[in-house]
Amino acid sequence: MGYAGGTKRNPTYHSLGDYAETVQIEFDPSGISFRELLGIFWESHDPASRSWSRQYMSAIFFHNEEQKRLAMETMDRETSIMKQQVFTGIVPFTEFYIAEDYHQKYALQHNPDLMKEFNIMYPSFQRFVASTAAARVNGYLAGCGTLKDLRVEIDSYGLSSSAADLLLGIAKGPGRLQCSRSGRS
Repeated sequence: MGYAGGTKRNPTYHSLGDYAETVQIEFDPSGISFRELLGIFWESHDPASRSWSRQYMSAIFFHNEEQKRLAMETMDRETSIMKQQVFTGIVPFTEFYIAEDYHQKYALQHNPDLMKEFNIMYPSFQRFVASTAAARVNGYLAGCGTLKDLRVEIDSYGLSSSAADLLLGIAKGPGRLQCSRSGRS
């Protein structure tokens, strides 16, 4: 979690300026393509929903002309499928500022039982923030992902059996795991 798309140096949550709250995704193109990431992005939000402030705008920050081309191409596809105006911005990347610690893995940080496990695995907060396992668990706690996928990958998180059972119990709860625009779970 962090901030991008603005002009001010060193934004903070309480002094954001013209920045948007964002996530930065580092990916290996041999494992997943930028086009595939765009597919996940479009599926995971409502591009026809206009943000009430720049802080919460929906945007793709492109790093080069190929990413810009693919972002524009997929936005055109979404517009034609939805037959509505798309309010997602396609914006050149300038700089990403990591947000304050209390914003990182927010849903996970608010689950003390699971945090005990992650504090043992990652005594350094920076390693916790960089952890793919923590990111995945945070996503499930926030209601994103499928129960099927969670069951397949839960053993790779390094959780104790009681913590894994706790996470599965939370994910099975009513109204859980419906983060995508289509409501698929």
